[in-house]
Parts: sequence; structure tokens; C-alpha cells
Amino acid sequence: MILFRRESAKDVIESLMDGVEKSISVSSGSFKDGGYIPMKYTCDGQDISPSLHWENIPANTESIMILVYDPDAPIGYFIHWVIYNIPTHISTLDEGESGGGKVSSLGIETVNDFGRLGYGGPCPPPGKPHRYIFVVFALDTLLPSKESKVKSLDILKEARGHILAYGSIMGLYGR
Repeated sequence: MILFRRESAKDVIESLMDGVEKSISVSSGSFKDGGYIPMKYTCDGQDISPSLHWENIPANTESIMILVYDPDAPIGYFIHWVIYNIPTHISTLDEGESGGGKVSSLGIETVNDFGRLGYGGPCPPPGKPHRYIFVVFALDTLLPSKESKVKSLDILKEARGHILAYGSIMGLYGR
């Protein structure tokens, strides 16, 4: 009898960045790298996505994908947002592009680990602040458009082997 080990979110996310150049510069007008994420962007506030900006996308990029995850969640890596097939001429997402009941029109959003489509902000249990990693990936292809409400992990698996470069910014939030 052969048993198959189900890949964890941690395994999949780490495989996306393994051996890939971290050359994309990512910033936010909503919080500083390593700083605290304002309550507005969390489940304790309006639960809307913060602004993001990126630079240094490789010339042969066909699409952009954004991933937001919490590596400190009690259950392991917790995915807060995946949006993919963002056109390459876009280098900024405005505050509130997703979340708070709004779905983005700039790409295709997946179902996050809250079980909702789109952005779900930081919402850690009481205790030590958690880290929230916002990753921008440059892909060499458009990913297949899946049926509505596809799970984040399924799209991340589809992206493997197509990552040209990435960059990230990290914010903290605690309760």
C-alpha cells in the first residue's frame, strides 16, 4: 500500500521561491517593511487590502501573482490572499483593491484559508504578533483560469516552474 503525503501550504510556498531570484522590489504606502500593519487592513478593522507597489519585473514576464500568508499561524502557514494573472503593465494595487466585500477586477482571486474569495486580513489569536508576508511573483505565463472559487493552494501549485523572480514585504499584527 502506497501512502501519499498531502503537501502543506508551507511546502508549496517554499517550493515557489526555492532557487528563484529575489529581485523584485516591493513596497506599501500602507505600512513599512517590518512595521505594524494598521488595524484598518485587518479583521479588527475594515478588512481591506493595503496598497502594494512593485518594481524590477523581468522583461519576459507574462503575468503577476500576489500571495499574502501568515507563517506563524497555529495550524501552519495560513493563506490570506492569492490574486493571479495580473497584467504586466500594472505595478501598483491601490488600498482596498480587495476585501471588505469587494473582489478585484485586476486579476483572478482565489478562496483564502478563511473560506472566502479575495483578501482576508490579519486575524491572529491573542498573543505574540504574527508576521504577514506579501509576496509579488513574476510568472512566465498566464495561469489557467480555473472554475470559480478555486482554492489558493491549487493555484500556487500551478505556478510552480513558472516563477521568474519574486520580492516581498513583511508586516506585523497582534492582538
